[in-house]
Order: sequence, then structure tokens, then C-alpha cells
Amino acid sequence: MKTKEYYLNLDYETVVRKLSAEDGGGYFAYYKDFQGVMGDGESVEEAMKDVKSAFECYLEVALENNEEIKEPSHLSKSKRINITIPVSVLNKIDKYVASHQLTRSSFFKESALRSMG
Repeated sequence: MKTKEYYLNLDYETVVRKLSAEDGGGYFAYYKDFQGVMGDGESVEEAMKDVKSAFECYLEVALENNEEIKEPSHLSKSKRINITIPVSVLNKIDKYVASHQLTRSSFFKESALRSMG
């Protein structure tokens, strides 16, 4: 049987968008594969932390009720790449992702998408 930790380690796609002042400001985040799993915050980091907490709660309830939990739909569309990066930078990235409950892949993906707007 798959555990909560199993699902937390999968690379689910999250979306973060800035909210207008009319919508309360801050940021809104959600999981593309799970309608209703969402979070918000004053910063991107707060919104991501909030949505990850909501996802953990969802997983606990779904597992307790023996509900089917889908795996990331975008994984079949991913492509493995090799990059060269200084070890000192990689160490900083690893420290950051560990403290923010991210994977390297999700960090690079989210950083790239944020950089490109």
C-alpha cells in the first residue's frame, strides 16, 4: 500500500498566481491534479507552504478512507535532462528544497517558470 510519504515525494504540478488587490492581494496556489487542494499567502513561499499543508491533509483523509489517489498527470510529459552546476550552488539548492519540502526538479521547474513570467 502506498503511503502519504510516497505521494508527498511525487512531483505534482502546482500553480501559483499573484492575486489582485481586489481579490485580497498575496498569492494563490493549487495542485493541478486535485481540485479543491489550494492555499494562499502573502508571498509565493507562504502560498506554497499552505498548499502543501492542504495536500498533506487531503492525503491523510484519502488514505484513511481508502480513496484512489491519482499520480501526477504531467509526468508522462516530462523529459530528463542533464545540467552542470557548481557544487556550492547545488548545496544551497538542496538546503533550500529540504527546508521548503520541495524536490530539486520542482524547484528548478518553479524557478524557471517564475523567471519566464
